[in-house]
Amino acid sequence: MATKHEQILDYIEGLEVGTRISVRRIAKRLEVSEGTAYRAIKEAELRGLVSAIDRIGTVRIETKEKKNIERLTFAEVVNIVEGTVLGGRDGLHKTLHKFVIGAMQLEAIGRYIEPGSLMIVGNREQVHRLSLENGAAVLITGDFDASDEIQKLANERQLPLISCTYDTYTTAALINRAIYDRLIKKDILFVEDIVVRNPTTVSAGATVKKYIELVDITGHGRMPVVDERGRVVGIITARDVAEAKPTDLIDQHMARQAYSVSLKSTVASAAHRMVWEGIELLPVVENRQLVGVLSRQDVLKAFQSMNRQPQVGETLVDSVLQRFQEVRHADGSLSLVGVVTPQMTSSAGILGTGTLTTLIEYGAVLCLQRNRRSDMVVDNVSLYSLKPVSVDTTIDIRCRILDYGRRIGKVEVEVYDSDERAVKALLTTQMLER
Repeated sequence: MATKHEQILDYIEGLEVGTRISVRRIAKRLEVSEGTAYRAIKEAELRGLVSAIDRIGTVRIETKEKKNIERLTFAEVVNIVEGTVLGGRDGLHKTLHKFVIGAMQLEAIGRYIEPGSLMIVGNREQVHRLSLENGAAVLITGDFDASDEIQKLANERQLPLISCTYDTYTTAALINRAIYDRLIKKDILFVEDIVVRNPTTVSAGATVKKYIELVDITGHGRMPVVDERGRVVGIITARDVAEAKPTDLIDQHMARQAYSVSLKSTVASAAHRMVWEGIELLPVVENRQLVGVLSRQDVLKAFQSMNRQPQVGETLVDSVLQRFQEVRHADGSLSLVGVVTPQMTSSAGILGTGTLTTLIEYGAVLCLQRNRRSDMVVDNVSLYSLKPVSVDTTIDIRCRILDYGRRIGKVEVEVYDSDERAVKALLTTQMLER
């Protein structure tokens, strides 16, 4: 039987797009406490089912697919620009397809307006009217208001009419930044992208004989163990039952400490958990219910596939690394050579610790990959700063492998400013083996 929390989430998911939601209404309708309703609504917001807007409330919005994740709803635009809704509240759930800046003559503006777009403009009532009549929402900058006639038109057309205090340039930059951040997120692999749904499971009360029969049918030796509610209580492998009797219960031999991840976890964090805990299979849960599994082979295939995909958005790490060139040496060591730019420094004008650590970790992993051709993650960094590195300095990050085995690698990294050593670091990594 589903919990009250799960029942609320199912109820919210079944509501029509555009429906307003409140804690009190949910609590009364489903006969739960307001605290339970509040927690469920917050989780629904994290899942992208609803959006909360100041002075409006919480609204059921269209759930985005991964391919359309960069698209914003007008409700999200209101939050981004810290705006006030003047009219057209019933259209806040609609999706923004593009935005247009109304900095041109009225005759020319009509060519750029289309349904689903957002007109960003100042105090120009004729542009407000033309946009709404052609199916576009309006965002008024400069903290200007709209006439009663325009507000009435927005309500009739169910097109949001929004006002914000920012100027037109800043408003457009905020929206563009939000879209760009979505594009970066679109390239990040999440567990939900590669999870194996509806996996083979065995109950804790089943016999070892039943488990062996399932192994013969499916060919999978590792299985999640679930209770009568479908919740994960352990993991069973062929090694666990090697000396068991066919009549023994799974509950007697399973590993009870079953680590799990959620659908919204990144694949990178799941991979790190697998390496750190030395496990081959991770159950994927949602609302404490098993929804799938993730194996180490699934992770490796996903990373290999992702490396072949064109990147859309550039992260801060990408921006830093593209300024450095790789130099290989005959002894197997490796260097990253580049210039410290103002964006990489602290307010004092010296190379920031975060940027420095990023460069050191990247160099160490790259050095191991060039020599071992293995996937891996850094699990420990010891860093010693000998002198500050100032802006506009050309630095040489020299990486040398000290030791590596089947699972662990150790790398020494030294950062040179001209010929003077500025930083020294020691890193250990965990290998991701097939």
